[in-house]
Amino acid sequence: MRKTLDASKAVNLIKKLPKQHRTGLAIASMFLGALILLPSEPVEASRHTEAMALDAGVRYPIAIDLTPSSDVFVGEDESSWHTYKVRSGDTLAKIFKRAGFTSRDVYNVTNAGELTKTLVTLLPGDELSFKADNEGRFSELKYALSPTETLLVRQDKSESNAKKLTAELEKRNVDIRYNFAQGEIKSSFWNAARDAGMSSNQIMNLAGIFGWDIDFAMEIRAGDTFNVVFEEQYIDGEFVGYGDIVAAEFTNQGEQFSAILHEDGRYYTPDGRSMRKSFLRAPVNFRYVSSNFTKARFHPVQKRWKAHRGTDYVAKVGTPVMAAGDGKVVKSSYDKYNGHHVFIKHGEKYTTKYLHFRKRAVKVGDTVKQGQTIGYLGSTGLASGPHVHYEFLVDGVHRNPRTVQLPKALPIAKEERARFMEIASVRQEQLDNNKRIMLAMR
Repeated sequence: MRKTLDASKAVNLIKKLPKQHRTGLAIASMFLGALILLPSEPVEASRHTEAMALDAGVRYPIAIDLTPSSDVFVGEDESSWHTYKVRSGDTLAKIFKRAGFTSRDVYNVTNAGELTKTLVTLLPGDELSFKADNEGRFSELKYALSPTETLLVRQDKSESNAKKLTAELEKRNVDIRYNFAQGEIKSSFWNAARDAGMSSNQIMNLAGIFGWDIDFAMEIRAGDTFNVVFEEQYIDGEFVGYGDIVAAEFTNQGEQFSAILHEDGRYYTPDGRSMRKSFLRAPVNFRYVSSNFTKARFHPVQKRWKAHRGTDYVAKVGTPVMAAGDGKVVKSSYDKYNGHHVFIKHGEKYTTKYLHFRKRAVKVGDTVKQGQTIGYLGSTGLASGPHVHYEFLVDGVHRNPRTVQLPKALPIAKEERARFMEIASVRQEQLDNNKRIMLAMR
């Protein structure tokens, strides 16, 4: 059996040793003590590494804990902002309350500038992001208005207004690229444009560009063609939306119309005449039409043949009807024949009439602008179904609104002409290249 050395005997034994031996023993004891106090993790890691046998060519899974500790900064967006989605029936006050902020915060935000008026028209699905300060009070708000613009409400950076909120737009850099679409109409313009890959908004915009020259509800025929150059918007290489139609051609019943977008946001013919004219060819967005302008037709309600001095545009009840040109309302009334109707005088020479509204949107004496809603399509009066009856008079004589000669459009301003012609040359080349590409593909 091993005997344990008594502590007092050990001390006496050390005292009997020579001085140099006692000094060496003290140094050794201090070294051992230091080794005992050192952390053991590196040693453990080394030992595990030595014990692990790895085979060449074999993949070994490694578990990594990516959960940040409480004192690790993970970035402002992840740690400071909280996003809330607008629900049906939500108001700005409800969303602020859900985020933990007060009605006073709502007041301060809505009074931070004109830009914050967009917060009044929030729609379900929109998202608001909030940031609080260290004490949990409101600090900042973000609201994406579009893929390229974000409304930011935060404290004024100037020292004099440190507690005042200001609103500003943050804009992301957008890369503009050009794409094109071409099509030939077989059944309808809408179907042909959709088949060409155009969006609903692009189709309506294209019809709007040529709406002074072509009645898209009445004049479109099989065999008509279109050729369009339009913008596509990209942010950091990701497609975010469509921009403007920058050039377009439309061949309607053998006649070609062309439009080029200028830097002023308006469309002109390649030789510099405005596409906007005194009158639109149709007072409604293109839909199907029940009857053309003709000298006589069998009236479906009165059951007799009579002159039909206008055009009937059939669409859903409630469809907005537009003023074909600038003018003054000279009649806004109701009778059993015309139903709710509106007459507009355009200068001394022209008058337009709109019959069978469900509801009128203007009154006698009102001044209206081209494209302004003047009523809503219905079937009041002697009407066989929902439609608007449209008449166009020149010097008091009924004329076919689709073929009547209208005043010529104004040319582009002289100081803008040189710059426009440069742009038109580039756009025309793009249109021509598109046609060559499509011809080659066929």
